[in-house]
Amino acid sequence: MRPGAWCGVLAAVALTATACGGGSDEGAAGKTAEAGAQSAGFPVSVTDCMGAKTTFDAAPKKIVTSNASALELLLWLGAGDRVAGTGFPPGKGALPGQLAAQGAKVPVLGRTVIPKEKLLASGADLYIDSFSSMKNMGKMGDAPTPEEFRAAGIRRVFLKSTACAAMNKAPRTDLSGVEADIEQLGKVTGTSARAAELVAGMRKKTDAVRGALKSVPQDKRPSYFLFDYDAGTKQPMAVCNRQVANAVITEGGGRNVFADCEGDFKPVGWEDVVAKNPDWIQLAVRNRGSAEANDKAFDEAAEFLRSFPATKDLKAVKEGHFLRLNSELTTIGGVRSADTVREIAHTLHPDLVK
Repeated sequence: MRPGAWCGVLAAVALTATACGGGSDEGAAGKTAEAGAQSAGFPVSVTDCMGAKTTFDAAPKKIVTSNASALELLLWLGAGDRVAGTGFPPGKGALPGQLAAQGAKVPVLGRTVIPKEKLLASGADLYIDSFSSMKNMGKMGDAPTPEEFRAAGIRRVFLKSTACAAMNKAPRTDLSGVEADIEQLGKVTGTSARAAELVAGMRKKTDAVRGALKSVPQDKRPSYFLFDYDAGTKQPMAVCNRQVANAVITEGGGRNVFADCEGDFKPVGWEDVVAKNPDWIQLAVRNRGSAEANDKAFDEAAEFLRSFPATKDLKAVKEGHFLRLNSELTTIGGVRSADTVREIAHTLHPDLVK
């Protein structure tokens, strides 16, 4: 953390301090600040995708987020007033109603990936990276090196459930990775109590679904294909067993037809989808900014599957077994992942999950 930002943190925590500079009370103020930081759970250490450790002696004061999902998590945690900018900003209607007004005030540093120079000059002391290694985000631009981040005084925290998904050692079948991200951000931002509340709320929902489906054997649950319409129709993109979507689908009582695929995402052929012949297909489109625009995109995705020779005779297509769910709610982890689990479960098992 840069000296100026550190000074601001100390001034906020040490209520008896008169300034960050010298003075006769400097020693006492420093001790008070240290005690305040420790009482808030600091110092806090977190690791990146490769296990390298970063330690925070106090909560960050100025945060930049890589995309809307990281921004949303900070808003849920009550740390939204510290967000100084974001990339991939939330579209109209993308954030929950109670968060929308505050989210709309966050400066947009990049409509997609934040330009390297703008990120390094943002004055942030923390950058939250949601998609460091995600292969389906396209060209990620010229990202700053670790050395450049350090020179700018910016520390980086990864949302591992997505950023590190491809590196997971085992398939993701529950939301523990997403919950860990929330708890980690809570520790880093000094909002651990709120993080615990959010995680408890998520677990209450997923535990209820799990209890409702306990009588349905895994091998009897309907097969499920997430059709990422925005990834293109020439070659479908499969979500594999390390991706958050695999956990959401599994917890929702479905069987991801590409759960045998190692990693997070993988291009496959339509012949592979046909061979799986899924019971249900999610029409996964990215939020278009309005219910009307989203419905139009869902309709287009469904019409493609009904008219495309390779897919028109699939079981799910012939029976109209489509789920109209924005892809962000499935493939990007967050507080609302538990709601998506419940929605999938209700659609697939309406008699068991009300």
